[in-house]
Amino acid sequence: MKKQYVSLLAIILSASGFLFSCHDKMNKNTGALKFDSIQVNETVHLFNDTAKPACNIVVNFTYAVKSSDPILKDSINSYFISTFFSDKYIGEQPKKIVKEYTDEYINTYLHDQEPMYLESEKNKDDESAIGSWYSFYKSLESRVQLYEKDLLVYRIDYNEYTGGAHGMYMTTYLNMDLTLMRPLRLDDLFVGDYKDALTDLIWNQLMAENNVTTHEALEDLGYASTGDITPIENFYLSKDGITFYYNIYDITPYSMGPVKITIPFSMMEHLLGSNPILGDLKS
Repeated sequence: MKKQYVSLLAIILSASGFLFSCHDKMNKNTGALKFDSIQVNETVHLFNDTAKPACNIVVNFTYAVKSSDPILKDSINSYFISTFFSDKYIGEQPKKIVKEYTDEYINTYLHDQEPMYLESEKNKDDESAIGSWYSFYKSLESRVQLYEKDLLVYRIDYNEYTGGAHGMYMTTYLNMDLTLMRPLRLDDLFVGDYKDALTDLIWNQLMAENNVTTHEALEDLGYASTGDITPIENFYLSKDGITFYYNIYDITPYSMGPVKITIPFSMMEHLLGSNPILGDLKS
């Protein structure tokens, strides 16, 4: 009986060790962060009349709800809130923020557009044109693109139409260093006087992707027509390297859309510093 008890105890301890080992592997990422999202999709018509134009607002806000380090959770949520909404909402609860933001958008739309719509009707403007002029929408959505060890890449997609020829859209990235509890900047990743050399790499990569061999040929395609092609802080890290994300009008006209340029780590070794996050991505 004693021998059976000892054997059973050994099995239990062995199983416990296995479970703890698995748990440690599952929580290898800094902070053991867990995420949730708050979603809103609301449409409101002018004068509460479904026959009239409306505004539509879509919000999908991802934020941290649990962590082994509460200070880390609060810190990254502050950055998420500031970038997704604005600084004025920092310190408020996410559900309250989403409601306030949604209500403010709708109330502003009604306050500004209802008098103008009445004026358009009074002037007997073209009804089809009126419908497009006053049909607004706004979409804000975020997600965790990458969470690995000390790095968390957070993506925000923005899309809005307020009348006119076309809407506006853009994507913003945060590369959170979870040990420093703040976003990484280029100066955290590169050393020395790196900007000119990195600019050359970006130009060369873009030329290769477009099968041209000179800056002039690339410019003839429309690149660098609305802004200089230089390293920017809107980038994201991955195992493929660093990807610079140029939104519409940053370096190209609206018709060309956004531009993504990925520079592999192997091409930047002579410029990179010793940030541990880079080492993890390259391993």
